[in-house]
Amino acid sequence: MGAYLLTGAGSGIGELVARALHDRGEELWLLARSAERAEQLAASYDGARTLVADLADPSSLTGLDVPDALDGVVHSAGVIGLAAMDHADAASLTESVTVNLLAPMLLTRLVVGAVRRRRGTHVFLNSRSGLWARAEQSAYNASKFGLRGFADALREEETAHGVRVTSVFPGRVATPMQERLRAAEGEDYDASDWIRPETVAAQVVSVLDLSEDATITDLTISPTPR
Repeated sequence: MGAYLLTGAGSGIGELVARALHDRGEELWLLARSAERAEQLAASYDGARTLVADLADPSSLTGLDVPDALDGVVHSAGVIGLAAMDHADAASLTESVTVNLLAPMLLTRLVVGAVRRRRGTHVFLNSRSGLWARAEQSAYNASKFGLRGFADALREEETAHGVRVTSVFPGRVATPMQERLRAAEGEDYDASDWIRPETVAAQVVSVLDLSEDATITDLTISPTPR
């Protein structure tokens, strides 16, 4: 049985990855933004451990009691805002960079030793927005480009310790975040137009399960053209 720490296990891709690992009996450590949310996650995943920290508040990560050894860490939580720069709200810009980039960096700093002990894997759920910039998504693009750079640098540091680091770059996925984004864009939402979250979650689990003779540095997943 392996031990895995996940953010974003309450919905979308993160929830499906957590469910797949839980169903096969893995030890789960789930990060929750509040004590109430931690109770909900504990009820959904029998036997899972919960840690309380709000990724929008970096100070809440200070002194977090993380496990001593981990086979994998999956950074799935994220936020997105949509606005041209001349209408961008400072609080929204700050939240995007904090949740999507700074929080994963701070959390990684806390667990880097635990992952080394198991020669484990760091998985960062990035986005195609970490590869190509789009108008009205400047903060999201900046945070995801930054997350890509952080993952690349972490890989250079941790390879010598037998640790693998993978960035996953999905295109648009049929998740609640996507539904909110489409509404902000003034467009209709049809889940069948996008990648199923189950598809991405399965690939994340396969990265965690990859045999020790190989590594996947970057994984891009695109919707099938229609």
